[in-house]
Parts: sequence; C-alpha cells; structure tokens
Amino acid sequence: MNVTVPARLGHVHVSLEEADKLHVLHPKSVIAFQGMPHHREDRLMDLAGMYRKRKMIRSLFQGSSELVLGLPAGCSLETVEIDAQSNLLFDFRHVMFFSDGMKLKSVVQRMKNAWITKELVRMRFSGPGSLGLITAGDLMTIQLQPDRPLFVEAGTLVAYPDTATIRLSVYGNQLASQHMNVQWELRGSGPVLIQTGSHDAELEAQLQNGGLIKRILREVLPFGSVYIK
Repeated sequence: MNVTVPARLGHVHVSLEEADKLHVLHPKSVIAFQGMPHHREDRLMDLAGMYRKRKMIRSLFQGSSELVLGLPAGCSLETVEIDAQSNLLFDFRHVMFFSDGMKLKSVVQRMKNAWITKELVRMRFSGPGSLGLITAGDLMTIQLQPDRPLFVEAGTLVAYPDTATIRLSVYGNQLASQHMNVQWELRGSGPVLIQTGSHDAELEAQLQNGGLIKRILREVLPFGSVYIK
C-alpha cells in the first residue's frame, strides 16, 4: 500500500496492491475510486459496544485499486506505523483508515482520566499495521519525560499512552494562568500525539482584520498599493 499526501492540503491519494486491504472509517470522504466495483465492500459496524446507540459504516477496499480521500479545509493526514506492543489510546474521530489485520480494542479509561477527558472509552490499536490519522494542521509527536510534566491544550490531544496520568491544569504565574485555555497535564513515558492547528480565535481574528485594514489603505491612500505590503 502506498499513501501519497500532496504538498497542498485537501486530499490524499492511496494506491493498493493486489494483496492489500484497507478499512476506511469515513467512507463519504472517498471522492474518487479507480478499480473493479466489487473491490469495495461497505458494512455496518459496532466496535465492541462503543457505538451501541449509533451504527457507523466502514468501507473495506481491497485488490489492485486507487482511491482519493478528500480532507476538510485546513486538515492533513499522516500515516503512523503501529506495532504489536503499542499502548496508545486514540480519539477515534481522528482515525481515517487502518490496514487489515490490525486489532482494535475499546479501553475503558480510569474514572479520573474519563472525568477529565470527558471520554469513558478510547480505542487502542495493535499492529503491525498502518493507521491514517486526520488532524487540524499537522500531527506532532512529543515524548513524555518522567521528571517534566507535559501541558497540552484541551482539544489538541490525539493519542497518549494508557499508562499516562492526566489532570486538568494551568501553568506559569498568576497572570499566565488567567489568560490561557484549560490544559491537560500529562506525566509518564511514551509518545503523545497532538494536532497543531491553531485554536487561537483571537489571533485569527486579528490577522483577518489586519488584512482588511491593509486592503482599505491600499485603495484609499495615494500610492497605497506601492507603500503598503
């Protein structure tokens, strides 16, 4: 299997060999498919009771074929290799696809972690295999260190080890802690996966407003288009 992510965001191209099998968890993202019609099979699924009250459609693609997956604006997709000993717990919403043969297990979190993350169940994948993750912005890996806590803004955490301890927190001095969003403080060892798309609505608004002012000045002031870049 070959996954190609273009330089410009917007889509992902996946090429499958004859022996490949790929499970796509967001079938409506498939905007183009080149292959024999019977190489796609859709099924209703219920992952270990995780979705007892709402069923989802999972698409199985197999055989020599190609498919194009459309991505939401500002999102990217990265393929992560998962080994048999992986203990990462994933937010299932970020999983776009996974290769055939991987094992999925719904893990009931410790009550403390479930209370903090607002998620009773997270998914653990064990390989070997490939996992396609869709994120806002890019996907970044940060290693936990036993002697230094990691603070991550709530909403950016994609996956973390099931052995990690989590608590709600802020950091810095009093002024800093009063002007930041809620953070998750993680301690332990192993990799943490985060999405790096900006969640600073104020910054985005300032950038947009700045662009609008500049456009007005370029049109109003004499030679504005020359002096105002």
